[in-house]
Amino acid sequence: MVIEAAEVVGGTSEMVLPAACALELIHTYSLVHDDLPAIDNDDFRRGKPTCHKVYGEALAILVGDALLTQAFALLAHNATLSLAPVNKVVEVIVEVSAAAGTKGLIGGQTVDILTTDAPVDATTLEYIQRHKTGALFKTAVRAGAVLAGADDCSLKALTQYAENLGLAFQIQNDILDVTGDMIQLGRPAGSDLKNKKNTYVSFFGLAKAREKANQAAEAARQALTPFKEEADFLRELTKFIVNKS
Repeated sequence: MVIEAAEVVGGTSEMVLPAACALELIHTYSLVHDDLPAIDNDDFRRGKPTCHKVYGEALAILVGDALLTQAFALLAHNATLSLAPVNKVVEVIVEVSAAAGTKGLIGGQTVDILTTDAPVDATTLEYIQRHKTGALFKTAVRAGAVLAGADDCSLKALTQYAENLGLAFQIQNDILDVTGDMIQLGRPAGSDLKNKKNTYVSFFGLAKAREKANQAAEAARQALTPFKEEADFLRELTKFIVNKS
């Protein structure tokens, strides 16, 4: 998503590759920690035993810490490529820091934990999902666009795309936790129910959750209206997400 956003606004993959790798490290760290017994206590991820099941909880915590730290070294490395202005690299570091911290992923995860096995309203549920999941979608797209020199209009459109795509992804993830299986998910289904999590399915029901996923995906596609064929990959990505069954 970092690379595609850069290319949509006329940049190249070379301009943003360190940032793309950094976002993947942050994503992976979040999964390693999310799987820990203290949080979701999952034994499988991507069809294989989770990090703590293979190496123990202590090393899994350290792995996550190392990945997160290395991510910011990679973000800073973007400045050495001489392809993006240093001020844009700094802007992206600040934004990714917010998305990965209390204003984003960690903030959403915290509210998710504090509301486990407790009723929430629709506003709180959306807050959790937009921060816990959507923040990384948004910062990935914005990082690529900013480093590639996107103008304000393009950046606004891509931001709206990413916000809605992240929401569609999370809703579909909630749906698949109910309807999917181990082969499809790479982990056992029913994890949300087991951990008494608030999800779009538990709150709205399966049919309404599917409707909301489709609405978010359509909003993401509409946000790409200013772009032509250069955004076709991003358009297809919305279809891929909501068509997983």
